[in-house]
Amino acid sequence: MTDAYKSLEARFRRINVLSDIGGMLHWDMAAMMPNGGANARSEQLATLDVMANELITAPDMGDLIEAAGGENLDAWQKANLAEMKRNWVHGTAVPSDLVEKMSLAATSCEVAWRGARADNDFAGLLPKLQTVLDLSIEAGKAKAEALGTSVYDALLDQYDPMMRSDRIDSLFAELESFLPSFTAEVIERQKSEAAPISPTGPFPVSVQNKVGLDLMQAVGFDFEHGRLDISHHPFCGGIPDDVRITTRYDENDFTSAIMGVLHETGHAMYERGLPGTWRNQPVGKARGMTLHESQSLLVEMQASRSEEFLTYAGPVFKAAFGGDDAAWNAGNLHRLYTRVEPGLIRVDADEVTYPAHVILRYRLERALIEGDMKLADLPGAWNEMMGKLLGITPPDDRDGCLQDIHWPSGAWGYFPTYTLGAMAAAQIFAAAKKAKPEIPAALSRGDFSPLMGWLGENIHGKASSKSTDEILIEATGQPLGVSAFKAHMENRYGG
Repeated sequence: MTDAYKSLEARFRRINVLSDIGGMLHWDMAAMMPNGGANARSEQLATLDVMANELITAPDMGDLIEAAGGENLDAWQKANLAEMKRNWVHGTAVPSDLVEKMSLAATSCEVAWRGARADNDFAGLLPKLQTVLDLSIEAGKAKAEALGTSVYDALLDQYDPMMRSDRIDSLFAELESFLPSFTAEVIERQKSEAAPISPTGPFPVSVQNKVGLDLMQAVGFDFEHGRLDISHHPFCGGIPDDVRITTRYDENDFTSAIMGVLHETGHAMYERGLPGTWRNQPVGKARGMTLHESQSLLVEMQASRSEEFLTYAGPVFKAAFGGDDAAWNAGNLHRLYTRVEPGLIRVDADEVTYPAHVILRYRLERALIEGDMKLADLPGAWNEMMGKLLGITPPDDRDGCLQDIHWPSGAWGYFPTYTLGAMAAAQIFAAAKKAKPEIPAALSRGDFSPLMGWLGENIHGKASSKSTDEILIEATGQPLGVSAFKAHMENRYGG
């Protein structure tokens, strides 16, 4: 190992630690911090971001990367160096003063979003959101020049390295070639079938919390290295050795919270499964948000809505909430959790209509980033596209364009990874069951260990040592595509 490479490892370790501190502060801001702490927290996070940026943009960083590239490194070290260079290109494209402005604006806007959504006040949020958008475009332009991409693709690259909008357009077009008619057929057929029995509440928050904790443990969550809390928007944060997940509760509907917990636990298992040897290096990070979302959706949608898992979960729910035995029957729960009906809220959507929610956001954020739409026109454009894609119109902005935290927090370019992740989840789960035929039977006992063992070896443990497609090809035999997702849809929802 060369002096140049050793120096880079030391520097990126420090950069990563600063990022970890920011991650913990972000979790606290969402789950614990009183609103009065927002200004101080904005300054804290901005200071950390500037410190990290100054480290990565040090004048000799490029020379160190070039020198290390000419030395004898093993495969993981080479992959680490490639990730260092990618981070360096992103980092040097944006000046420190813009990094600070973006951090301050995003933190301020995220806190303001909480009140704006509760008050259904898009107009009140608009000035702060406009600032976040303008700064994101400014940063995107700088990164686009460095990467040789469009502005939108430069922002997308932050969340899904090497993914480009032309490929997304192709994948989404393939989805749209069958999903609308398929969705209509499923809805029509389900209308002719006996409706599933809905368990009756109320479902006390304390009991929902206990059930969520029990299911997290079944999946394999290590409570010595993480915890569950409440926030306005469910998320997985923290760091790999201290994973913080959140959910939100409704005493009239336990499903949203429980499935939210399972979704975020999938994220947490990915983080915990990253190789400890490379914990503070770029190569030790999760590969990108397509694979990250694949892990959450695999747990929530592929595994936890399977009839096998519901055979286990039904008695758990019955013991916790009581009520009609027939409602907690695995077959009834499966019909309930595979019920297809267009809804307003993305995080509560069934997996058949979910892609439409993502396609809507993808098209709108691209239009905003590319200057084809004014931010002030977002509510009307949102409602119009909801009508076209899902046949429903939000009664207000609270359940329309204000429902997600992503844009207020500055996460422009993130949304398409949800549906890309759903495609990858179907592909990965099919491959896992083929390699480990005992997985379905294990799920019926509430045992995720065969599935998690396979994922640990084939997905989690690979971290960022390879590209998304390379990881998928090795694990499933194919690059990211639509065919496995379509087969899953037809198998679970087809007549």
